[in-house]
Amino acid sequence: MAEPDGFRQETGLDAAVLRFLDRSLSVNVATSDPAGRPLVGRAVAARTKAGGERLSVLIDGRANAALVTAVAETGRLAVVISEPSTHRSLQIKGEGAVVAAPTAEEAALAGPYLDGFVAKLTGIGFTESFVRAVMAFDPADLVALHLRPSAVFDQTPGPRAGERIPA
Repeated sequence: MAEPDGFRQETGLDAAVLRFLDRSLSVNVATSDPAGRPLVGRAVAARTKAGGERLSVLIDGRANAALVTAVAETGRLAVVISEPSTHRSLQIKGEGAVVAAPTAEEAALAGPYLDGFVAKLTGIGFTESFVRAVMAFDPADLVALHLRPSAVFDQTPGPRAGERIPA
């Protein structure tokens, strides 16, 4: 059976996944607190490092304080990355997620990533002011969440949604 949309996981994230992630896409993060209560937030930017061995996302730490605390306490994190125009989506999970202050290089990603996301959404009919309002954040409140991917799932709507992308 062919891999959905050419995705295949070997170690970390493979080349097809890295190509998919190398754009300004919709990024949502999820975890659960120690009691198992789910927490979900919208990320401001995402990028891969070390050839796909690490995924980093930036979120507004003040708006997502409970989520940041839960990731710090549990190390659990799932990241869903979607292309708004096609709904092509991946979920990336990892254990051992860590919370950190963003490096200057990471913090500098937020503006260009948001500009790219705005361009994608205005291209399918959303207004720039709407997208910027939904994605508003204070750069001083950015927090970096880092994880080593351990599982990748196809979350594109359709018959393969939820399937693990095998190694």
